[in-house]
Parts: sequence; structure tokens; C-alpha cells
Amino acid sequence: MLKVAILGGSGYTGAELLRLLLQHPHVQVTAITSERSAGIPVSDVFLNFRHTGLKFESLHLEKLTEKADLFFLCLPHKASQETAAVLFEAGKKVVDLSADYRLKTAKVYEDWYKTTHKFKGLIKKAVYGLPELYRKEIAQTALVANPGCYPTSAILGLAPLMGADYIDHDSIVVDSKSGTSGAGRNPAQPFMFCEVNESVRAYGISVHRHTPEIEQELSLLSEKKIKISFTPHLIPMNRGILSTMYARLTRKVSLQTIRKAYVKFYQHEPFVRVLDDGLYPSTWAVKGTNYCDISLFMNRRTKDQTIIIVSTIDNLLKGASGAAVQNMNIMSGFEETAGLPASSPSP
Repeated sequence: MLKVAILGGSGYTGAELLRLLLQHPHVQVTAITSERSAGIPVSDVFLNFRHTGLKFESLHLEKLTEKADLFFLCLPHKASQETAAVLFEAGKKVVDLSADYRLKTAKVYEDWYKTTHKFKGLIKKAVYGLPELYRKEIAQTALVANPGCYPTSAILGLAPLMGADYIDHDSIVVDSKSGTSGAGRNPAQPFMFCEVNESVRAYGISVHRHTPEIEQELSLLSEKKIKISFTPHLIPMNRGILSTMYARLTRKVSLQTIRKAYVKFYQHEPFVRVLDDGLYPSTWAVKGTNYCDISLFMNRRTKDQTIIIVSTIDNLLKGASGAAVQNMNIMSGFEETAGLPASSPSP
């Protein structure tokens, strides 16, 4: 059994990660940390875990390194930097769910996150944890930078088009809607029930921190510098992301031709489903799963004909904890789908 630890386990992402790992056939959870809940049984914080005898403990790395071989970091941005570095140097495997190692240059990270990156050399050793693009690299690394939730939905939605000449790469628009769990579990006024209920609002227009992550991966795929227009929205539901992406076509091409390119691109991917023509993805259909559903549409009525891509994920699963387990499976040589739900729960 692989011994694993969750550092920062009292948030939504940590709780979902624990739920998945407790059901994993090849894993034993040996430690879970939380500074605000240290010494408290996990079942006192999350009543659905009454079957486990785990207690939250403080983050003392010297003690923790002896308890596990692979560590999931569900820590805030900046806090993961040193923790990941210490564990990496100790010969441990790390899946970092923060943004600290996602961006490939320290300057871009520092510009967007307004903090210094103290481990610039380690950035080069980290692998961006999107298996659909970097499966081989993930299998060989000891440090995976788990992708953000919005980037996962956008990158998977656009990836098959990046190496083709179908679209104007300067015309890409990404419009995303997310449930409130994406903002985390710490209380804040914008995410209170009365602020969110019966309301939809945009936020972080042109300045959201996931923007450079999306641009980085699309640029690598297309081998040219990509800039996008990205607007996230907060919607009154607990979980899920729906992204609608638009790009102008550069030449006449059929929707069927583009759809065949998507089917070919994802034909061996266990967690990406390209839906049949005319089907609309929904957040309900991927809730509680590690799937990304994608549908394609085309608008030929406008002067500039447009391809429209819709993708949906569960922000806490494929957008965070599910992807982390998928990455762990690849790093450890397990079956990639091990421990991950195969279907959505009934309504």
C-alpha cells in the first residue's frame, strides 16, 4: 500500500481528496494536517468521515516525512513553495494543488501572484499535471503541479485546435461559470449565501490569476504566443464549472471535420468525453466525477464564422482532487482510473 498524506486537509479540496483516497484500493492515508483544526478528529469537522480514526495534526515536516511516501499539498499559494521543496529534497513524491509550481517562469508567477518565488530552480523540475498532455512526463517526475480548475476546463476544451490551422489564435474568448466551492472554505462576504443566492456575477475580468496558466499551455500547444480574453463568473451552486469558448475560423471547414479531430485527440483518454452532435454538456452530468465533457458548435450566421466549444467539469474533482488522484496513479504505476468514480450520483 502506498502511504500518503494530505497537507491542508480541512478545506473542500482536502475533504474531497480524503474521500477519494479512503476508497482507493492501493492507498493508505497516514496523516492529514490542518492548523486551525489540529488535534481534532477528522470526523468532528466532516461528519461523513465517521468511519476513519484520523485526527488533524499540525504541519511539522520533520515528523510528517516519516509517515508517508507521497504528499498532496492543499495549501494556499506561496505556502506550498517551501513545503514542496523540503519534501522533494527528502526524496518524497509531491502533488501540489496550489499554483506555486504551475507557471514555468518565476517572473510570470511573481507578476500575477504578487509574491516572490524562492525556489526558481525547482520550477524547472515540476511537471504540469494535465495527463491528457503530459502523461509520460508525469510518470517520471516526483513533483506535479496540479492544474487550476478554470484552466483544466479551458485547456481541454481548446487543446485539439491549437496545433491546427482552423482558427485565428488571437480571437480566443473563454467565458466560464463556477460554483462557489471554487472560492474555498474560508468565510468571506462575496461568498456568503445572501451574496451569492439568486445572483450571477462576473469577477476578475482580464486579471484573474488563472489567465497566464491557460495562455502558457495553449502557447506551448500552438508553438506561438497566445493571449486570450478570459472572464470567470460566480453562479449560485456548490460545485461545477461550465466554460464556453469562442474562436474565429480562418477557413471554411465543417463541424464534422473539427469534431473528428477532437475524437481522435481524446480517443485514448479515460476522462474526456466528446459528446455527440447536438448534445449540450451540463455540470450535473459530471458532478462527483473526474470527467470533462466537451461539445462543439458552429455559428455561420455572422460575418466571422465562429467555432464554439462548451466544456464542463466538477471543479473539486477534475478541477482539483480527482486530477490529483489521477496524477498520483500515473506517478505510482497504478491503473489511471483507480479510486475515481465512474458515474455521477443520481439527482
